[in-house]
Amino acid sequence: MAESHAKFRRALDAPTTPVTLMTAELMDRAVEGSRQSDRRRIILPLHKSADDVLHRMFNALQPGTYIQPHRHALPPKAECILVVRGSLCFVTFDAAGEITMMTDLAAGSDVPGVDLEAGVFHTFFALEPDTVVFEVKSGPYLATNDKDFAAWAPREGDVLAEQYLQQLQLARQDRRASKDQ
Repeated sequence: MAESHAKFRRALDAPTTPVTLMTAELMDRAVEGSRQSDRRRIILPLHKSADDVLHRMFNALQPGTYIQPHRHALPPKAECILVVRGSLCFVTFDAAGEITMMTDLAAGSDVPGVDLEAGVFHTFFALEPDTVVFEVKSGPYLATNDKDFAAWAPREGDVLAEQYLQQLQLARQDRRASKDQ
């Protein structure tokens, strides 16, 4: 499928070189894909195959994209997320869906990223246009078991997903306001 149809894709094609420089141009390619995507986000994998044992990728996000809270439990996969452009709000939850942590991650800040163990329910949402995240987690990728989606949160595309995202955004504002008092 050609990149001109990026709005229908979840991921762009990985670079084909054995050594890939993580350039501004490469991140710009991911950002452009996210702008064209109906989902308002897109993955640009750096690994060459879904079967690779270590997955590295840029995840470009636009405000308003919704990532259903999920965990990587079976098989257990730890994940590392580093914001290289822009900023996002990173959220973790307990098994019942209660927020256990909510923090802003921003490129070039004192807290640009997070490393989480397998099995932790989490999501994140963009705070700035053209936010780019570098993600690392174990492979291989199998759509059937890569993510254990939280049953207490709406699925992506559900009519309630936008409302749930707005609730998370309001929770962020409330937490920030209570810190300022």
